Amino acid sequence: MASLEALECQDKIPAAGQDKQSSAHVNPEASESFVCTPYIHELTTRALAYLSAGYPIHLAGPAGTGKTTLAFHIASKLDRPVNLMHGNEEAKASDWAGNANGYRRRTVVDNYIRSVVRSEEELSKVWVDNRLTTSCINGEVLIYDEFNRSRPEVNNIFISVLSERILDLPQRHLSGGGYVQVHPEFRAIFTSNPEEYAGTYKAQDALMDRLITIKMGHFDCVTELNILQAKSGISLARAERIVEIMTRLREYSIDKYRPTIRSGIAIAKVMAQSNTKLNIKNNFFRQVCYDLLSVDVAKVHHNGTTQIDKERELIDEVLNAVCKSGG
Repeated sequence: MASLEALECQDKIPAAGQDKQSSAHVNPEASESFVCTPYIHELTTRALAYLSAGYPIHLAGPAGTGKTTLAFHIASKLDRPVNLMHGNEEAKASDWAGNANGYRRRTVVDNYIRSVVRSEEELSKVWVDNRLTTSCINGEVLIYDEFNRSRPEVNNIFISVLSERILDLPQRHLSGGGYVQVHPEFRAIFTSNPEEYAGTYKAQDALMDRLITIKMGHFDCVTELNILQAKSGISLARAERIVEIMTRLREYSIDKYRPTIRSGIAIAKVMAQSNTKLNIKNNFFRQVCYDLLSVDVAKVHHNGTTQIDKERELIDEVLNAVCKSGG
């Protein structure tokens, strides 16, 4: 599940058939490596305050800022069943709300009079609710991950749900009502990456006006240090070096060049597993940094240099400043 490792406080999701309530639900639980620093606590407290007041929230931020994991962490505090949906370009409104799936045949044979046999046959569509509808009916927590990857017209179905608290399903009236009153305990958590340039859509103003957006960025140093240590088991001193490397690289901000916590976790894990020193003179460590901190493909400039050359020069400069000695 994408992004669950971003915050390094993974939520455990039971395998199919283990959920007592429904196989469609997930039950978020903090893992042993859960990290809850003042930064995470403050975000969680604000989000829960909005949700408790009945407002849906929207966690917005670039890749690697822990949006999805934080959404699971917040949902776990609400003590309600959780449904998860992922935005995608091929999604249709019926994928969220439900549709007519098959037919039901009903036959009545009347032989009340021995000499007369009368039969009636009725064929009707069978409506099957999907996750949005079941969440609205049962008062569950709905996490809509990367919602801006779905086309805006698909997300129009949420507008009446989030404001009038009514889910309008005209095709459902044949199976028991075209309007669904949203349960008072229903809560919605949206996530999106507004900086993503591929496979995303601009959300309609009507929907955004109904969401309380919490903008997320990279974690503070204390949180990143705790995450690296919890995930890899490296020492505080080595974690501090990795965090400082990432912090310095982010300050350059060349072409939005901002290594995320995922890169730091990977470096920490590899260094811990190989028992390699974090020293600029160590070629293996330097190559690992090239692999995990370089984000662009080769791009030739007018002077003949490539983007990879520029990035490696920048990484070398930072490594020289942070990792001249020690391990």
